[in-house]
Amino acid sequence: MSLTKTTEISKIEVVGTWNIQVATDTVIKEDGNELSRSRHRHVLTPYYSSLKMKKVDGANVPDLDSNGKKQWVHEDVDISKESSQVKAIANVIWTDDVKTAYKTWKESQEV
Repeated sequence: MSLTKTTEISKIEVVGTWNIQVATDTVIKEDGNELSRSRHRHVLTPYYSSLKMKKVDGANVPDLDSNGKKQWVHEDVDISKESSQVKAIANVIWTDDVKTAYKTWKESQEV
């Protein structure tokens, strides 16, 4: 009896302008016969975005610029551990214009 466990990408979808949805299946086989399959999904966007925060009287509050506007921090999403197919898609669709549009959209959302 030989058990094997493999992971395979079953689907990569571009949804909207910047979302990349990845479905990965984990397959367990015994002597080449599939016993089980489970699916994991995750979504990638160009950045991890968050409000810039500061401490005031021991509490975390949004850091405001000189005009009273909330400041944001946008960190590139690490795709180094993604498959070569996902990396290729991200490198094609996440143009500078798309990244700028994502930042603008994200900053317009209420946190």
